[in-house]
Amino acid sequence: MPPFLVSAFEVLIGIGLLFGGGELFVQGAVVLSLILGIPQLVIGLTVVSLGTSAPELFVSVNSVINGSDALAVSNVVGSNIFNVMVVLGSSALVMPLRVESRLVRRDVPLLLAVSAAVWGMSSTGKITWQSGIALLIALAINTIWEIRTAREEPEGIEEAEPEINVKPNKNKNSLLRSVFNLICGIFLLTVGANLLVKGASSSATLLGVSEAVIGLTIVSAGTSMPELITSLVAAIKGRTDLAIGNVVGSSLLNQLLVLSTSAIVSGPRSLQVDQLLIQRDLPLMVLTTLACMPIFWTKGKISRIEGAILLGLYFFYLVEQVLPKTYPGIQEEFRLLMLCIVLPTVAILMTFQTLMYWNDIRKKRINN
Repeated sequence: MPPFLVSAFEVLIGIGLLFGGGELFVQGAVVLSLILGIPQLVIGLTVVSLGTSAPELFVSVNSVINGSDALAVSNVVGSNIFNVMVVLGSSALVMPLRVESRLVRRDVPLLLAVSAAVWGMSSTGKITWQSGIALLIALAINTIWEIRTAREEPEGIEEAEPEINVKPNKNKNSLLRSVFNLICGIFLLTVGANLLVKGASSSATLLGVSEAVIGLTIVSAGTSMPELITSLVAAIKGRTDLAIGNVVGSSLLNQLLVLSTSAIVSGPRSLQVDQLLIQRDLPLMVLTTLACMPIFWTKGKISRIEGAILLGLYFFYLVEQVLPKTYPGIQEEFRLLMLCIVLPTVAILMTFQTLMYWNDIRKKRINN
């Protein structure tokens, strides 16, 4: 079998194992948590969110262990870009997403602040283990804050968190089954991460592209499949707060947990960050988060048109990634098109939408 096909199969099998492992991990962890008497609210804010981010965690940590720092960082950056553009965009096409939860409204500015902080930490070309510990401390503080706020305002959180309709029997068989699912999930996640990293690294070598490009596209899309499926199902069921909350929560965990753990695992040598990521993709990650602000301001709604725009922007992003190796002759023309037409058009639409929102607020104040 040709080497490229072997690498492609490794990537596909790795993604499949990551998906199955994530599902088993969530099932085992949720049941075990309920048996131990942990409140469902805490499980929804921690265990379920961790389950959808487990593929990114295992892939990035495994990449660092194998010396593929570019793959580890680009997986996080690419996953966050994919979450906002594809997961939110696809969910909005299924059903316009309306956000009423104060939790999500608060987390979007927090996500923007964390993304900007990560960009700043990466500007030196590396993320130190000390920075990783700082991000983990921020995660602990935010988790405690989330739980305390949710307990104070239960009505605001009910619609934003996933339903956990599990009623385990507190007997030995139920406990053993949950532990078995948990162990199997971790095993599948580990094997899947190994296969995906190996296949992605081989594909990068065979295609003559950097590991960062593979991480930003194939790997990040593969590890973000749980978020995509979760949000699409939530949108179909009409639980739009969950669809958006899943994206925001996962994007936060990608940086506060996945990136921090990868930096700590890297040890004294620090987690190396590719210059292309610093100059292009990390700023884009911050901008995609910033783009959410006008959307949420306008009565917390993402329309189908806005969803289509987000998907279209991701398509342009993918084209920009593959052009240097496929059609290098038109790369500059494509960038000129993006800079002179596409990006200004999006900026004008966002500005118009924001101005309309503040104008409505001003009229309401005058009428009152």
